[in-house]
Amino acid sequence: MKSMSRSVSVWRMIALPVVLAGAVGLPSAALGADGLDRVTMTDGRTVEAPILKATDEAVWLDLGHDVLRVPRERIETIEHAEVVVEDLDDSGVEALFHSAKSLPVRNPEDLAERFGEAVIKVSTPSGLGSGFLIHEDGYAITNAHVIQGETKVKATVFSQEQLEFRRDVIDDVEIVAVNNHLDLALIKLKHPEGKPFPTVNVQGAEKLSAGEGVFAIGSPLGLERSLSRGVVATTQRSFDGLTYIQTTTAINPGNSGGPLFNDRGEVIGVTNMKIPFGEGLGFAIPARYVRDFVRNYDAFAYDRDNPNSGYSYDEPPTRRKFTSPPMLDDETGG
Repeated sequence: MKSMSRSVSVWRMIALPVVLAGAVGLPSAALGADGLDRVTMTDGRTVEAPILKATDEAVWLDLGHDVLRVPRERIETIEHAEVVVEDLDDSGVEALFHSAKSLPVRNPEDLAERFGEAVIKVSTPSGLGSGFLIHEDGYAITNAHVIQGETKVKATVFSQEQLEFRRDVIDDVEIVAVNNHLDLALIKLKHPEGKPFPTVNVQGAEKLSAGEGVFAIGSPLGLERSLSRGVVATTQRSFDGLTYIQTTTAINPGNSGGPLFNDRGEVIGVTNMKIPFGEGLGFAIPARYVRDFVRNYDAFAYDRDNPNSGYSYDEPPTRRKFTSPPMLDDETGG
């Protein structure tokens, strides 16, 4: 495997004293303390402090000893601090994905602007789906059923320009690994200009709760960069021996393989199915399955000349007798 770059950054959220420019008379050049978000008010004053939460109505700042709520109409601009994210797996080995801690809650508009470029459209001669980039070298996740039986895969990436997104179609997409049991596939894109790709953060330790806000970005029915909003309906819905995140977020054909984000901008799941004719019944593969798959992708390495390569799981034999096991009928309990 080629060497992987380690240039990754997200917001750092640490409790440090707030700096209020207008109140203490500090010039703007004196600001910019490491690890602090910068909020500029409409009256010209600037506050530097970690952002705890951000919604359409207000932003909450951690002052260390108190929390400051600032209405959105009072805010001119917000600049986020940067920090190196965790990019090691549990064994201390460099991983193909990145996670972050202590991210603040933000509204989907802000998160879509920050991570939207890492969401891609995946196309094959037989159909299309979605995916998301997990590493700067071009590694991306999608559903196995999106590329099932195909050897020619294309990806459309989007980059933000001044007024709109630019579309670039990448024809050279490599299928790296496929796990049909989990319905996950790892693919690799080659940037036409040799630049690093934008990436998402995959949730580390799983923290899910029913009712928390989530949103999906994908290409339902080919409608690129569509965002749908909902909540987690239940965190553990079981089908065929696997558990899924059930969500009210609208999921349609073309969303398959795309990311399901929480309100901190972490990918908590991979959208992969919905109940036909059911409203608000969407499902996503939890991030813990994604992490395990990526860490062990060599076991599922794809070989176009050998479709049986990698591990596969056959259906277990059906039970022939439905009586109690003999040992349970033994009165001696032996």
